Amino acid sequence: MNDPAVSICIIGAGGIVNDAHLPAYRIAGFNVKSIADRDYQKAEGLAAKFFIPQVYHSLEEMVGGQDENVIYDCALPASEIAGVLQQLPEDATVLIQKPLGESIGEAKRLLEIAHSKKIRAGVNFQLRFAPAVLEAKKMIREGKIGELTDIEVYVNVHTPWKLWSFLFEKPRMEINYHSIHYIDLIRSFLGNPSGVYAKTFKHPDSPQLASVKSTIIMDYGAQIRATIHTNHHHDFGYQHQESYIKIEGTRGAIKMSLGVLINYPLGIPDTFEYITAGFPEWQSTKIEGSWFPHAFIGTMEQMILAKKGRIEKPENNIDDALDTMRCVEAAYISSEQGGISLPAV
Repeated sequence: MNDPAVSICIIGAGGIVNDAHLPAYRIAGFNVKSIADRDYQKAEGLAAKFFIPQVYHSLEEMVGGQDENVIYDCALPASEIAGVLQQLPEDATVLIQKPLGESIGEAKRLLEIAHSKKIRAGVNFQLRFAPAVLEAKKMIREGKIGELTDIEVYVNVHTPWKLWSFLFEKPRMEINYHSIHYIDLIRSFLGNPSGVYAKTFKHPDSPQLASVKSTIIMDYGAQIRATIHTNHHHDFGYQHQESYIKIEGTRGAIKMSLGVLINYPLGIPDTFEYITAGFPEWQSTKIEGSWFPHAFIGTMEQMILAKKGRIEKPENNIDDALDTMRCVEAAYISSEQGGISLPAV
């Protein structure tokens, strides 16, 4: 995928760029041409660390110095995406950091801007491209676990939210900025659900955060259970922290751990286990790479392939991302409306 004819211009120099975007692109051999940030010194620091040749003070300055053979990688908060899209040239290609806006209304506005300017836009829902997830999808395509009957995402960890201070100001937090990955992941396996049931929760130790825990059920009818359970406030050591995706079918099952979330930010190694009809015992296999940073290769690779015309559109295209945001919106509506009252006796 290393093609000097297609270069990447990074917009933003925050922690996610340092920890995931740029390490992933270095692994893949992608050509990062430039970086811009309001904090010029921060951008300069990343440029020096990752050998990026050009640093800009502003997006306007960056856009003015590019030809058409670039992909803009916008790693900014959702509230700033509309302004970025409006400054990009017609027919530009851009990878947008998730979420696609803070609400379904903002998501639709971003879609309208992209369509009106004929911008090829993708959204960085990268978990669907994690190496373990890609291996699970390969096994499913090959029929090794049969027809899918159950997808469960379970996260019981302690997340140090203070590392992302901007989240303390958000009226929507846990689902918008974390469980959204799992909603998108389940959609990548099963498509759109017919409905969503959800409840998102606060914690007394983090009153400034809108929520730190969620339980979500995505409705795929009577034959398939799809659930997401997240608790980011298990502050009792890491011995009983858990983080996994479990997929069951009629002929077998797959369970993969997400070690990066445990004892964060230190993490532990991932695991990948499976059982199939022909082998009565669980098997383990080593998967090269993890969610961070390796999954970030997949989202950018899709943009490069689309830019080159090798695929019609990226899998993580903005129209598909809108459906993930529709599910997120449904989850918040469900949480606000509450459950069914107990029937009268």
